[in-house]
Amino acid sequence: MQQHTLADEIIQTGVGLHSGVTTQVRIGPDVAGSGRYFVRVDLPDTPIIPAQVAAVSQTMLSTQLGKGEAYVRTVEHLLASLAAMGVDNARIEIDGPEVPLLDGSAKVWTDAIAQVGLMSQNLTEDKAPLVIDQPIWVRQGDAFACALPAPETRFTYGIDFDLAAIGNQWHSWSAHATSENPYESFVTEIAPARTFGLLHQIEHLQQTGLIKGGSLDNALVCGPEGWLNPPLRFPNEPVRHKILDLVGDLSLLGIFPCAHFLAYKASHNLHVQLAQRILDFGF
Repeated sequence: MQQHTLADEIIQTGVGLHSGVTTQVRIGPDVAGSGRYFVRVDLPDTPIIPAQVAAVSQTMLSTQLGKGEAYVRTVEHLLASLAAMGVDNARIEIDGPEVPLLDGSAKVWTDAIAQVGLMSQNLTEDKAPLVIDQPIWVRQGDAFACALPAPETRFTYGIDFDLAAIGNQWHSWSAHATSENPYESFVTEIAPARTFGLLHQIEHLQQTGLIKGGSLDNALVCGPEGWLNPPLRFPNEPVRHKILDLVGDLSLLGIFPCAHFLAYKASHNLHVQLAQRILDFGF
């Protein structure tokens, strides 16, 4: 079984969405079978935090991984980029508690990965591909996330907001290689979609200590009169961003099972619950 790592290192610096703290991320190659993992280089003993479902420690408006007292927050955009672009093994060094939001999308990450390229690696042991052979569901009220048997890996998402500028949106993206560049569709269809927020929620979130680093430069904001900072990159940019989040959260499985992942009005919490259920079923 062949895996891939980065052909060279990537360095990015920016502000975290929730913490408002500026951090530097250095992503480097690692050996086959090592997986994707974070290293808090600013802490004593440089603790390692694996990008695995078992390491999830919090899911309030982002996904946080932790081990012991060490944690790293808002990992989903970076992990989605690495996983969707085929980077199986990566050492992610970070000198603070939160991955930079950058422009609110994954575009900076995917551009950087494409620039340095990938290096092929051979595993000493072959691993059978993960195939979902029965429906797996999690739900909360009318929100749900599920994995359905399917001939290819696909992600479909639906959202529904009272604000007219968003409304009801659906989008579907296939991770199946359809061109000479198997990651091209993620780079063009999903990665550029930016995080978004609702104007009437911003003050409350700030009062609770969240979105300290959010701004009109790194997040779309929608109010009753429409978007405060147009133009959108896609007519349905919000739901495409939800697919980005879902891809990032399910990347914690290590490898995407062959399945149709379908979610509606879901959250990071439901995404991670689905990943855990998949593991519980033995996949």
